[in-house]
Amino acid sequence: MTMSKNSVIFSFIFLPFISSATTQLAPALYVFGDSLFDSGNNNFLPTVARANYLPYGANFVNRSTGRFTNGKTVADFIAEFLGLPYSPPFLSYKRDLLPLTGLNYASGSCGILPETGSPFGRCLNFEEQVGLFQDSVKSLQQRYFQILVDFSNYLSKSVFIVSIGSNDYINNYLETSLYDTSKRYTPQLFAQLLVYKLSQQLERLYNLGARKIVVFELGPIGCLPWITRNNKHTGQCVEDTNQIVSYFNNMLPAMLQNLTTSLKGSNFINGHGHGVGYDAIINPSKYGIADASNPCCTAFFNGTSGCIPYLRPCNNTNKHYFWDGYHPTEVVYSILASGCINNASFCTPYSLKDLVKV
Repeated sequence: MTMSKNSVIFSFIFLPFISSATTQLAPALYVFGDSLFDSGNNNFLPTVARANYLPYGANFVNRSTGRFTNGKTVADFIAEFLGLPYSPPFLSYKRDLLPLTGLNYASGSCGILPETGSPFGRCLNFEEQVGLFQDSVKSLQQRYFQILVDFSNYLSKSVFIVSIGSNDYINNYLETSLYDTSKRYTPQLFAQLLVYKLSQQLERLYNLGARKIVVFELGPIGCLPWITRNNKHTGQCVEDTNQIVSYFNNMLPAMLQNLTTSLKGSNFINGHGHGVGYDAIINPSKYGIADASNPCCTAFFNGTSGCIPYLRPCNNTNKHYFWDGYHPTEVVYSILASGCINNASFCTPYSLKDLVKV
């Protein structure tokens, strides 16, 4: 398999360590992305891409919130580390009552491109999410800040995290029955398009006041049950699919470095989730995982899609890598979050622990 040049694989047993801060390490956490980060925005949209029913949330105070997993996401673990409440879904708030500790704009099934995920119903693509943040900036300033420099300091010290692009492959490029994208673009050109469109919106976030922005690369999509159960392959993953996605991951670091260099006072951080995510599938016992192939919940279409409502999931959720046909379990998210928080070779050039001090 050809991985991102900067992918990180830890050669020791990875025990996630995430300590919750007793004081706030940042004034707010703003979250953007897809179903890996969605905390409930899709509950308010006309879409079939929802997770507001059990067994989703089975380990999240035993309730479903709209998170596409059994418990916490990477965004939730990062919020705990920062000493902040979980960033609530933006669509659950009235514009004049937005909280000061951050918001979540992520939307399941959506991506960087506006057409991605459209067959499933309404979702918030990345450009729309940034647009909603722009609306939030106006509301927050009017409600909380009379002095502009104070508001600028608040935004510059806040942490912004982005995980977007997976669906541009899952619900677009690889979905050849619904999209002709793979006929119009080679994998290299498609990745180039995505990275360019992503950079435009990241620069827009900067212009709105963001300075500390963590952007996660794409995970091992070729290892998802949705892929492995629908395609002939040898080994644990469909490596041809991982190869297609690798072009995006290989282009991401240079783009983020260019933004950091050209935009004064900015720190764009590359979150290397692919290497650890892949290693945990190939060498699961190293991470305390027993099953890195099968979904923990009983999922539609032979385990390749979302969880069937209200059916009891597996008993040992913390031993499974996959929750449904697309998404990891909380234990995998805790591994990824811990890596970014504590390790500067995972989140580069600063770990989150160091980024909050910059």
